[in-house]
Amino acid sequence: MILGETKLSLKVCVVGAGQVGSTFAYALLIRGLASEIVLIDRNRELAEGQAEDMSHGLPYVRPAAIYAGDYSDCANADVTIITAGAAQKPGESRLDLTKKNVDIFSKIIPAITKHTKETILIIVSNPVDVLTYAAVKFSEYPPNRVIGSGTTLDSARFRFLLSRHCQVDSRNVHAYIIGEHGDSEVPVWSLAQISGVKLDDYCRNCSRKCGQIPKENIFEQVRTAAYHLIEKKGATYHAIGLATLTILESIVRNQNTILSVSSLIDDYYGISNVCLSVPTKLNRNGVVEHIKLPLNDIELKSLKRSAEIIRDAIYKVNLE
Repeated sequence: MILGETKLSLKVCVVGAGQVGSTFAYALLIRGLASEIVLIDRNRELAEGQAEDMSHGLPYVRPAAIYAGDYSDCANADVTIITAGAAQKPGESRLDLTKKNVDIFSKIIPAITKHTKETILIIVSNPVDVLTYAAVKFSEYPPNRVIGSGTTLDSARFRFLLSRHCQVDSRNVHAYIIGEHGDSEVPVWSLAQISGVKLDDYCRNCSRKCGQIPKENIFEQVRTAAYHLIEKKGATYHAIGLATLTILESIVRNQNTILSVSSLIDDYYGISNVCLSVPTKLNRNGVVEHIKLPLNDIELKSLKRSAEIIRDAIYKVNLE
């Protein structure tokens, strides 16, 4: 497959037909990337209802088959998205979900791999870094074919908030959140830029003269965004649906896109045998390489601390 080419017949299975899974499936349907979308959920009626509802919109999008299925339908799936698991409740951290969702994954992953050894797994359920590690272990797939949504959403929130402060298009803001998708995540301020200009230089020369950028306030909004949204509306699903679609598109279009996804790390500044987010090149083979950012001392120390927090969570559920 050449760069930018999309497979003509793409089958995507979505395990978990709740708010995140159905939002992703709906976005995928509108984008027109897949010819076949299968919704799998322990609540069969929910999966059937979601598929039927979306199918009624087929006259307005590209032709596709969308239906409720079971794990046997994962056979021949190019990509399998996993959003299933216990939902995060108000006041609960992502890591609070660890044991119950690892137990759920211990059943879901073997049910998928019973029918396919070839699909690429994209993990969206939380805590995504621990569950991505669990998926690697339970599936016994090559690590390049197990990818967590990681901090793609956090990085998008970061870019959006910076764009709003600086009053520029968010697509012209380039900035990463790395590490855990959670409380120990790390903002890479030293490399943040707007249209190729380092953020501090941009702000120093900006005609608006609004003063020093409120870095602590902006990062706190990024870090706590999910908590506030869960308090307001019970869950987050629109932006993560779009983030997951971007991950899928970068894979199936063979784009070599660089995104801050979570995957198994090997000697990234000495960090190994843990899943966390760093800028990662993705194409039809899944993970191609991890991009080694020139982090400053504070950022590197914070990243190593984040890795230890994830590793401790992995250890506590006996995954190592």
